[in-house]
Amino acid sequence: IMLHSTLALSLLLIAVTSNLAMAIKKEKRAPQTLSRGWGDEIMWVQTYEEGLYQAKKSNKPLMVIHHLEDCQYCQALKKAFAENEEIQEMAQNNFIMLNLMHETTDKNLSPDGQYVPRIMFVDPSLTVRADITGRYSNRLYTYEPQDMMFLIENMKKALRLIQTEL
Repeated sequence: IMLHSTLALSLLLIAVTSNLAMAIKKEKRAPQTLSRGWGDEIMWVQTYEEGLYQAKKSNKPLMVIHHLEDCQYCQALKKAFAENEEIQEMAQNNFIMLNLMHETTDKNLSPDGQYVPRIMFVDPSLTVRADITGRYSNRLYTYEPQDMMFLIENMKKALRLIQTEL
């Protein structure tokens, strides 16, 4: 009888430890693949269509980031974007967020060409905001790592437009 209870106890211990190990594994969330390094705490939408739907439904602006994996400018921008607390906070709370590694069929999202990186805003009335641009006249919607304060201002501008226009 002693052997029997020892065996039962060890089985119980094994069950408890493996459940614990699984719980610990679950707790450490795998990075969300849709973030692609732009911010794992942000809820990213998967497609432009889903972004438009969510923007309309939630009355939040949609922020679209066009980028490519093998583009060094995109990588540098991504790092600055992901490390900026104010941008991350606003992106989490006030925007519908989408990052794309392919072009959309919406020509309004490439008014001055299909270059990367570029960041554009679409308001909840589903209007692409051609009036919210970066600092460069040759690529209106491009931002560089040192432009994060400028991007923050543009994010605030996108939020203000909703209150005043819509």
